[in-house]
Formats: sequence, structure tokens, C-alpha cells
Amino acid sequence: MAKINSLIMLQYIDVLVKHGNYTKAAQNLYISQSYLTQTIKKIENELGIEIINRQTVPLQLTEAGKIYYEYLTSLVNKQEQFRKKIQKYTDTNYTAIQIGVLPSLGTYLLPLVLPAFMQKYPNIKIELHEYMPKNSEEKTINQTLDFFIGQNPETISPNLISHKCGKHHYYALIPESSKLYRKKTSNIECNHSFIKKLLQEKLILTSHGSGIRQQIEYLIAKYKIKPDIVLESSNIFTLVELAKKGIGVTFIPESVNICGKTGDLAYNLIPLPLEFISLSYFIAYSANKMLSVAEKEFVNLFVSSFNQ
Repeated sequence: MAKINSLIMLQYIDVLVKHGNYTKAAQNLYISQSYLTQTIKKIENELGIEIINRQTVPLQLTEAGKIYYEYLTSLVNKQEQFRKKIQKYTDTNYTAIQIGVLPSLGTYLLPLVLPAFMQKYPNIKIELHEYMPKNSEEKTINQTLDFFIGQNPETISPNLISHKCGKHHYYALIPESSKLYRKKTSNIECNHSFIKKLLQEKLILTSHGSGIRQQIEYLIAKYKIKPDIVLESSNIFTLVELAKKGIGVTFIPESVNICGKTGDLAYNLIPLPLEFISLSYFIAYSANKMLSVAEKEFVNLFVSSFNQ
């Protein structure tokens, strides 16, 4: 099996698939493109398979590559579990809370909770792991992570205990290229008729399985619409920037910060009524986990921060 560190290899593949090309991935990893290319090729030669499908744009994993990715993930999970179990014997003064959260959510949610908690518990180290939701969920179930923070808890595993925090808005980002665009957003009445017209526009959506996509698909089915989905991405920030450029309408949670003046950038940002579509944030932990006093306080702070 390949000699390169499994955690590093998993990171290389994650970033490569996320960006879809070697140049941007190498820049994000702070390594040269030639080194990244050679490393992937070396692994493929050692395994005797191709793990990256170079015929697609953006780059994707081959079927064999997906199996290799699952293998790496299992190795890293076991390594993390071992390190966490052994740490209490090697460092008796070490206390940490490990949190899995999607980067786009962490930017919005964590500043509302962590400052107060860290002020009250200055000796507890907070370790953030910015995984995709599926990975965070799996790691929280096996207690590699202490907590999983996400949105729309309806679909998470029954092996997790979750605490939900209220209802929050989604926004529709309508570019100037859309016939629904208005120079003054006060002229837009977001009723059933408008939502139906909105879903009949050219759409750019998050990938299948995401919380946002599930809610939009529910609306599409409700209004019996055949959607015109022109582009999909797992990165909500990519969709925002492409929508601004006029490729299509997209939908974003309130946790995503939209920079710039809408008047200058020629798009509408319309809050969708909660009775049509909404999201809930949650914090979850393993059903088999016994919470410490500090961990209970962290959960209470998280819930109270949003219910206020």
C-alpha cells in the first residue's frame, strides 16, 4: 500500500476534488502543482489504478478512487480514535473539545458561542475540524469528534442526540439577468406565485444530499415544476459568486455573508418567508457519550445563543 501519510493524502484528494483542478488545489495546499501531480501519480502507480478521472472537468474521483478514498478515511478515523484514547495517559493536563463544522457555517455560528465559552473555561482547548457534514457525522458517532454542528437535523443519524435552534431564513439571490430582478427590492412580494416563478428560472444549486438542495427539491416537487438546473456545486460561495455574474438564481442560508452593496452589484437578495422554506441549526453528539459539565455548558450556550 502507498507509503505517503494517509492524513496528508486524504487532504490532497479532498482539496483536489473540491477545486477540480491541480493549479487551484496546489495553491490552496501551499505546494507546487508539479509536486501535487507527481504525488497523485506516484500513488496511482503503487496501487495500479487511476484514482483521478482526468477526462472530466472539473476533476473527479474514479470508482476505484472512491474506494481508495474510503480506505484512507477509515485509516484516519482509526488513527484519530487511537490518539484521542491514548492522550489522557500521555498528558494528564490536556482537556479539549473537538468540534466538526462546515466552514461556511462556522464563520457564522461559532463567533456567537465560542467567545463566552472560552472566557468561562479558559483551560479547555477548542479544536475545530472543518469537515463535510457526512464526515463530521461519522466521526461524532464514533466519538472521534465531541460535537457536530450543522443545519437541518431531520436527516442525521439516530445514533446522535441533537439540539435544534429555532427557524432561520433562506435567501434567494436573483441576478440582473433574471426577468424577476427588480431595481427596488421593495417592489417584490414574495408570495406563492413569486416562489413558483422563481423556481422556473435558470437555477444553480448545491449538490444532491445537501440540506439546502433537499429543501429546494421539496419546493420543486410541491409546485410540480420541471427545474432548469444549469450548474451544481458543493461550495456555496462559488454559487453565490456565479449567481452574481448572472448564471442563474441560487438559494443561500442566512449564515452565508454576502459582501458588497446590492445596488452596485445588480442583484436582489430576497428573504424567503419561513412558511415556505426555513432551516434550523443544531449541535449533536454521540448517543453513547457522557457529557462533562463543560460540554453540557457548551450545548446550553449554543442553544440559548439562537433561541434569544
